[in-house]
Amino acid sequence: MAPIYYILIALPSTIGAIALALTHIYRHLLNYTEPTYQRFIVRIIFMVPVYALTSFLSLIFNESSIYFDSIREIYEAWVIYNFLALCLEWVGGPGAVVLSLTGRVLKPNWCLMTCCFPPIPLDGRFIRRCKQGCLQFVILKPILVAITFVLYAKGKYQDGNFSARQSYLYITIIYTISYSMALYALALFYVACRDLLQPFNPVPKFIIIKSVVFLTYWQGVLVFLAAKSGHIKDPEEAAEFQNFIICFEMLIAAVGHLYAFPYKEYAGANIGTSRGFGASLAHALMLNDFYHDTVHQFAPAYHDYVLYNHSNDTGDEGARKYRTKTFVPIGSEMENVRKNKQTFAPPTVQSPNSVQGTTKPEAMNSSLLSDASNSASAPYDFTLIDMDIQVPANKETGKK
Repeated sequence: MAPIYYILIALPSTIGAIALALTHIYRHLLNYTEPTYQRFIVRIIFMVPVYALTSFLSLIFNESSIYFDSIREIYEAWVIYNFLALCLEWVGGPGAVVLSLTGRVLKPNWCLMTCCFPPIPLDGRFIRRCKQGCLQFVILKPILVAITFVLYAKGKYQDGNFSARQSYLYITIIYTISYSMALYALALFYVACRDLLQPFNPVPKFIIIKSVVFLTYWQGVLVFLAAKSGHIKDPEEAAEFQNFIICFEMLIAAVGHLYAFPYKEYAGANIGTSRGFGASLAHALMLNDFYHDTVHQFAPAYHDYVLYNHSNDTGDEGARKYRTKTFVPIGSEMENVRKNKQTFAPPTVQSPNSVQGTTKPEAMNSSLLSDASNSASAPYDFTLIDMDIQVPANKETGKK
C-alpha cells in the first residue's frame, strides 16, 4: 500500500471528482434531448470516474496496480475516438464535412509536420484516415494490455523498467507511436474543420481532452524516467506518485468538464424529449456505432452501409436500418456535387460557395487551408465513406 499521507490526500479528491462527474452525467441523461451528441459526451465525462477510481485503487493495492492502470489506459483510447466522433456529429457527419470542404487542401506547415509533403486534399480519404488514426489506437491498446498481462505473469514486464531485457521499453515505444498517431489524426481533423466547429465552441473541449489524455500519459513517462535517473527512489514509488497526482488532477478535470460540456445546453431543448434515465443510459452505453465505424473504416471491400434514422425526438437509432451503396467522390467530380449540395448535405451545414461568385466560405478562414478547386483535374477517384442520411421513420424504404 502507498504511504498513508498519499491516501489521506487522494481520498477526498477522488470522492469529489467521482461525485462531480457522476452528477454531471446524471444531469445529461435526465436532459437527453440530443442523443446523437450526448452519447459521446457522456462517454467522455465518464473518463473522470474511471481515471480517479483506478488510480486510487492502485494506491491501495499497489501490487495489482498493473491491472487498474490497464483499465485506465484502455479508456484513454476510447475517449480519443469518442471525441473525434462527437466532432464529426457536430458538423453533420463525414459526408457533410467532405461536401463542405471539397476543393480545399491543407497547406504544408512545419507545425503540423507536413512541410515536406504536398498539399493534403480535404476529401473523403482525409476524413477516413483521421478516423483510422483514432480507431487503430482503440483496437491496439487492448491487444497491448493482453500482451502485457502475459509478459507480467512470466516476469518479463515491470513498470518503469527500461532495461532492454524487459518488455516495458518495447511496449512503451509501440504504445507511444500508436498514441501519437491518434492525437495527430485528431489535431489534423481539428485544423481542417476548425471553422465548421466554431459554433460549438470546441477550444475548451479540446483543451480539457488533450490535458487529461496527453499530459497524464507523458507525466507518467517522465515520472518513470525520473526514477531511472535516481531522482525518485524506485519505479514502485514513481508509480505511486503518478497515481497520487492523477487522483488530484481528476478533481480539476471534473470541474473543467462542467464548463466544457454543460448539460444546460440541452436542458429544455426543442430538438427532442428525454426517454428517462435508464433508456438514456442504455443508449449511451451501446457500442453499435463503434462496431459499424470500425468495419466501415478498415474494410475497403465493405460496400453496404447501414443507415440509421437519427430521431431527434427519441434518440432511437435501432428502430429502422437501411442498406445502400454510398460513394463519395473526391477530386474534380466534387465540383458537380457541390452544385447539388443541398440535396445530400444535412441542413445544418451550409456551404457559401455553392454558387459561383459568392463570398469566401467559412472553411477558408484558416490560414492553413487553401482552395484547390481551380487546379488541374485529378484522375477520378471514388472513396467510400459513411454518409448520415436522414430517413423519415414513417416511410418504408427498401434496398437500393
